[in-house]
Amino acid sequence: MKIAQKGFTLVEIAIVLVIIGLLLGGILKGQEMITQAKIKNAVADFSGISAAYYGYQDRYRAIPGDDPNAASRWSGAVSGDGNGVVAGTYNVSCPVTVASGTAESCLWWDDLRRSGFVAGNGGKQPFNAFTGIIGVETGDGASPSAPALGGFAGLIVCSANIPDKVAIAIDTQMDDGLIGNGTVRGQLQTAPNPNINTAATTTAYAETGTNIYTLCRSL
Repeated sequence: MKIAQKGFTLVEIAIVLVIIGLLLGGILKGQEMITQAKIKNAVADFSGISAAYYGYQDRYRAIPGDDPNAASRWSGAVSGDGNGVVAGTYNVSCPVTVASGTAESCLWWDDLRRSGFVAGNGGKQPFNAFTGIIGVETGDGASPSAPALGGFAGLIVCSANIPDKVAIAIDTQMDDGLIGNGTVRGQLQTAPNPNINTAATTTAYAETGTNIYTLCRSL
């Protein structure tokens, strides 16, 4: 007596494949939506800081961090030297509570928070959606005349640890998509929150899935 072997019919296999396809499509779509949300978040970071900077200048006729009247305006604040330069690098270790001798790139955040243009308290830099530091500096932080990231002679805001796909999208949306030109420029990272190079990057963005970039925008 023969025993009939049981197995899947073509219809059953087709249904399973359709279900798997739908699941994979949903996962990939979800990942893309998350990526797009992070791109919008990063663009909003740059735009929000720019708006806060110009709002502060308009109200107090001074640059946040460099403001020579901050200490007289707010109790516990520390004044800058008023020379038109935000001294210190974007990635300097900033204290939560500022004190005499704190870098002006840290006082920048304290001034903006005390004035209500940025949420929070203290001089610690905020983080972007990729746990990278967002900060400001003038030139390379060493002297006003030293250009930062090739050609940026004035104040810049930098955001670190940005994945390649997101970095390319940000530069394309906000500028020209070219890594070493325009108002938004990038550099390939080899370590988290790196110092800004003094020369413009000449190697184009490469979307490998593993490359990480720091982006800076002129204010």
